[in-house]
Amino acid sequence: MRPSSMVTMCHTMAMRLTVASLNVHGLALKGARTAERLAAIAAQFDAGDIELVCLQEIFAYHHLSQLRQGMPSFPHVAYRPSVAGPAGGLVTLSRLRLAGTTYTRLPRPSRHSGIPARARLNALHSRMLTVRPADSGVRVLNIHPTANTDGDWSEHNRFRQLQRDQLTALAQAVTADSSPAVVCGDFNVARASSLHAELRRRSGLRDAFDGQCPPTFHADYLPPGKTPHCIDFILVAEAIAVDETDVLFTGKHLLPSGSGYLSDHIGLLARLQLPSETA
Repeated sequence: MRPSSMVTMCHTMAMRLTVASLNVHGLALKGARTAERLAAIAAQFDAGDIELVCLQEIFAYHHLSQLRQGMPSFPHVAYRPSVAGPAGGLVTLSRLRLAGTTYTRLPRPSRHSGIPARARLNALHSRMLTVRPADSGVRVLNIHPTANTDGDWSEHNRFRQLQRDQLTALAQAVTADSSPAVVCGDFNVARASSLHAELRRRSGLRDAFDGQCPPTFHADYLPPGKTPHCIDFILVAEAIAVDETDVLFTGKHLLPSGSGYLSDHIGLLARLQLPSETA
């Protein structure tokens, strides 16, 4: 192959990026079969053609180690170390070299917010992890805001101000840099919430699924009478074209100890075309 042809091929490859997002560890600890689930998740990612995976709720180093062992084709891993495991449970694995990593703490609730004590404690771990795939010109943000355990996204809900503050911080992070952004994660905010529309308006991001993604939380794990919502997203800058989207881990898998879901969330995938001036 002539050198000029090689340059053209590399340029074409750099203009596309396939990303995925999954909240991995959301199941209750009792009977979670974490090792089996992580092995199955890692095997599926490693066998596919996804180039960058944003994971949430990887809180222990031995869980991260298991994922890395099962995903040898993803040599580049970004996270912020803490005592027990990746801070905030955020991990981004990539087949592409990463040129930079930034870790940001999201706003915390006030003492008088009315949010339950356990939720306030969980809010201390709400973070945002940003990576820059080398030679791509884009940023990929992995985010996991505080969960609204009420499952109520009305304007008067006690979680609303905290979630608005955290999503405002995300919008500010997106607009603070001129490079196009891709934001993946478990947002813990329903698509139908006005907070979601507010985030997209402030950040200039759009839904890669164009509002067509199904509920991303399995109904089996909700209390009786509760309705599942789309709370996981891949949002992209206007300059980034979306070639294709798909959902992952939607059904039960056959594990060594029996059939089961790999997470209480489904995964999201987006094949993106990056603007040529950034590639």
